[in-house]
Amino acid sequence: MSRQPLRVAIMEAERILTRAGVSSPRNDAELLAAHVLGVERGKLTLVPLVDPPVIDAIGKLVARRARREPLQHLTGTAAMGAITVEVGPGVFVPRPETELMFAWGLAALGGVRAPVVVDLCTGSAVLALALANARPDAVVHAVDIDISALAWARRNADARAAAGDTPVRLYSGDVADRGLLGELEGQVDLVIANPPYVPWGTEVPPEVADHDPTRAVFSGADGLDAIRHVVSAAARLLRAGGAVAIEHDDSHAESVPALLSTRRVLTDVQDHRDLAERPRFATARRG
Repeated sequence: MSRQPLRVAIMEAERILTRAGVSSPRNDAELLAAHVLGVERGKLTLVPLVDPPVIDAIGKLVARRARREPLQHLTGTAAMGAITVEVGPGVFVPRPETELMFAWGLAALGGVRAPVVVDLCTGSAVLALALANARPDAVVHAVDIDISALAWARRNADARAAAGDTPVRLYSGDVADRGLLGELEGQVDLVIANPPYVPWGTEVPPEVADHDPTRAVFSGADGLDAIRHVVSAAARLLRAGGAVAIEHDDSHAESVPALLSTRRVLTDVQDHRDLAERPRFATARRG
């Protein structure tokens, strides 16, 4: 059979994904095509024609995506900063909007020599590893309570260390434990967290409902159970001038800043919106 135009396959994929209710059909169609071809998305235009087996491979992945299997499960990776990590069943899939909190955290470390960083509810460890990659002088600690998540985190940490990044320190621990990382009290420059924060009973997309671990998504009736513990840990761990950043639900624009403000040692409390103007993460500094 003759070679076929890649753009036609991508257009068909976009049509299928749009009909399936995928929120970013063109983006996903192009990323799946790039994954099959083993090229960067921006270089797809350099591949005008492809063989029929490539079309078939793209079609199979598109069919799975149309059934609302997460894009990152299909490609096997998720990106943050300058790195990618492996993800799959059993670990929360990092979302692109978390890049904004990562960028804020990285900026908060500007001018700090050999910073100490703590990533709570680390999941795949993508935030911890992206920060370690961007700041090789940092000592980064990453914590999760879930055994499956820690297995993914260890795999990713080993891969990044093998690539030459400064190794991160992984811990099995509960953010609700008041003694967690007690040896670091008053010494941490940045506490960053993407904890479970969706209120129980909230309707979520099939990618989340059917594939993300429940305990990594939902957190009590108001979605704040884990965040309350993160706030407490941050107040205890941060040094004077240290910063905390916590991702939260759209409905938490007032409640998470309010929780941070209840801690007298935390000042300069702010809430930040994502590119879609939705409330996304809150920050504060220790006075």
